[in-house]
Amino acid sequence: MAAGEPTRQQITRWRKYLANERAEAAVYRELAFRKEGEERDILLRLAEAESRHENYWRAKLGDHVGFPRKPELSTRLLGFMARHFGSVFTLALMQTAEARTPYSDDSDASDQIAADERVHSEVVRGLAARGREKMSGNFRAAVFGANDGLVSNLALVAGVMGSGVDSSFVLLTGISGLLAGALSMAAGEYVSVKSQNELLQASTPDQDTGKLAALLDVKTNELALVYRARGMDSVAAEDKAEAVMAEIHRGGEAPSADDTVDGPDTGVVGKALSAAISSFCFFATGALIPIIPFLFGASVATGAVVAVVLVSLALCFTGGIVGVVSGKPPLTRAVRQLVIGLGAAAVTYGLGAAVDQLMS
Repeated sequence: MAAGEPTRQQITRWRKYLANERAEAAVYRELAFRKEGEERDILLRLAEAESRHENYWRAKLGDHVGFPRKPELSTRLLGFMARHFGSVFTLALMQTAEARTPYSDDSDASDQIAADERVHSEVVRGLAARGREKMSGNFRAAVFGANDGLVSNLALVAGVMGSGVDSSFVLLTGISGLLAGALSMAAGEYVSVKSQNELLQASTPDQDTGKLAALLDVKTNELALVYRARGMDSVAAEDKAEAVMAEIHRGGEAPSADDTVDGPDTGVVGKALSAAISSFCFFATGALIPIIPFLFGASVATGAVVAVVLVSLALCFTGGIVGVVSGKPPLTRAVRQLVIGLGAAAVTYGLGAAVDQLMS
């Protein structure tokens, strides 16, 4: 081998880097195509940076560049998600991918490329955070509500199966658990949102307050007390009150409630009834899965196996989604969710079996 010639292992590794950088640039361009304004510009600049990295590895390979090869499966998955699922999930996965850059431990990669990848991770983290903030609260409620239904009803059904009853009792228990849990979730959500709305209404400025300003004594000017009660210091409150009174006595209009007092930042609060219906549906969807085999007349043994398989798949899915949205490895979160769900079912099954033994 001539001096300075790369080894076969280096050529293989560099070709993989080249393919991945090319694919990642395409992912960023695909995401940019769906965006506008600042986010679009940021994504296009990231794509340009990945193209520079691609050129770096192409130059390193020289005559050994060979035919284009496929990128790694994880990178191809990112491309698929960018084309079909939009930016929130893709950026969350890209954040994890950029943070796991192999360049930090590869002496063939320049320090600049390694640093670029770490900076890209922070840029993508910021873009992903924007997407998470924009994500509908109903989506998060759907994932967590369905997961609650999965775990609670599986644990309930498992406990009954452990006691040795036949499949009809298991089905009845599962349906009862579905309805009880879903109704409880709906009622709790309704009361929660309704109470929050009432609390916010109690803190919302009275719309008639501004109309009273013209009737106040200019000297005592209790309008300043309103401002102080809303958080202004005494000097600023007096200054604002004097300015309002001066405007009124010059013939101006009385201030509106928004000008008179600064109300609390209420944010977005959903309607109580729609929140209750959503919670009912989300929980019921998850709670339905453990009893599906029993709806079709499966025996206890067969139904138990099918239910565990179905619930395991569902738990892995919800856990993976939570991992993706939170910017954490989805596989780890999927396994964690699976262990928690099946662990709860194992405990209740054991308790049911113990009760059966005591009563027999």
